[in-house]
Amino acid sequence: MTTTYSVLDLIRAKRGGQTLDSDQIRWLIRAYTDGVVADEQMSAMAMAVFFQGLDDEELSTWTTAMIESGERMSFKGLSRPTVDKHSTGGVGDKITLPLAPLVAACGAAVPQLSGRGLGHTGGTLDKMEAIPGWRADLSHDEMVAQLDTVGAVICAAGPGLAPADKKLYALRDVTGTVESIPLIASSIMSKKIAEGTDSLVLDVKTGSGAFMKTEEDARELARRLVGLGESAGVRTTALLTRMDVPLGYACGNGIEVAESLEVLSGGGPADVVDLTVALARQMVKAAGLDGTDPADVLASGKAMDVWRDMVRAQGGDPDAPLPVAHHSQDVIASEAGVVTGIDAMSVGLAAWRLGAGRARKEDPVQAAAGVMLRVRPGDRVVAGQPLATLLTDTADTISRAEDDLTDAFTVGRPFQPRTIVVDTITA
Repeated sequence: MTTTYSVLDLIRAKRGGQTLDSDQIRWLIRAYTDGVVADEQMSAMAMAVFFQGLDDEELSTWTTAMIESGERMSFKGLSRPTVDKHSTGGVGDKITLPLAPLVAACGAAVPQLSGRGLGHTGGTLDKMEAIPGWRADLSHDEMVAQLDTVGAVICAAGPGLAPADKKLYALRDVTGTVESIPLIASSIMSKKIAEGTDSLVLDVKTGSGAFMKTEEDARELARRLVGLGESAGVRTTALLTRMDVPLGYACGNGIEVAESLEVLSGGGPADVVDLTVALARQMVKAAGLDGTDPADVLASGKAMDVWRDMVRAQGGDPDAPLPVAHHSQDVIASEAGVVTGIDAMSVGLAAWRLGAGRARKEDPVQAAAGVMLRVRPGDRVVAGQPLATLLTDTADTISRAEDDLTDAFTVGRPFQPRTIVVDTITA
């Protein structure tokens, strides 16, 4: 006979800093998924967790219960080792687009289950949907067939994968509890473990444009993510990477696809290339494909071939022109000097304002909207020079987006460059 608990007692216990046992947590997640625990009650529990946290044992049980709320996928029949990547989200973070075909070109199978953007962070599926004809929704059989023939797939997670997380994430987004480290960790890892990949590489971002603003918090999140993966038998590594400045020049949807194609063609911004190769090296290592250098594979053009095959396999036309915004306006430098900083959060908010992101999960996005940076930290500028170009199909959003960028660009003394990868976190 299954024990039934009082959700109010559990909320009070966690609010008071008590530890919840395994049976209590499993009941809570199951009851919430089944609708026995109301959204208002789970909101109170999420806030209690936000302030009191979950210890490692509680977090492991919480994550397992989220996984058990739905189905588990398997790629055991594939001839290639599977490896996935997850980013905690940033501005201009288009890394998945060149990374998935690159790692596939190195010999791995990359089942990249991705999401849509919310707030200032862009969504991989929104970017890919800027490609005419491309579709995000695939059945499991379609995914497996594409991994077998192409080696990479970027698609939406099915509704049966960790449904408890889907309910809880929507609740967290409207209750101010998104930034909770244990809730972030359980949300990410419940889906990734349920996905059934052999190994996983995490890109945990820190800085003004990340959920984790401080390096200390980012390290703690990375530690807990890696611990959850390893405990579940998934080989897991995390890179701690900087998100003070947007990645690359393009911050939007279609414009980020265009910049990804530059990388696959052997060009592109140095920071995007560096992070793509750094993550690819970790993924290739995790997949047991030592001896293959992703930098050489990228230079060979093989990753571009996989990209084209991947887009075609999902109904897209890799040769079709990407959408162009109806309106554009430059943001101009008011003084001369060296660009020493570009605030990622401000740029992300401006791109969101222009239509590249959404305020609610059901909102549409504009494929051509966004912010195209014209400078990077370390560049010398003169007064009157364009710092960025605002792109949108709705002209009335430009003024507010300009306001977002009022203090985004810092011009001053010479800039000291920093590497994008801060550290590697392993078990």
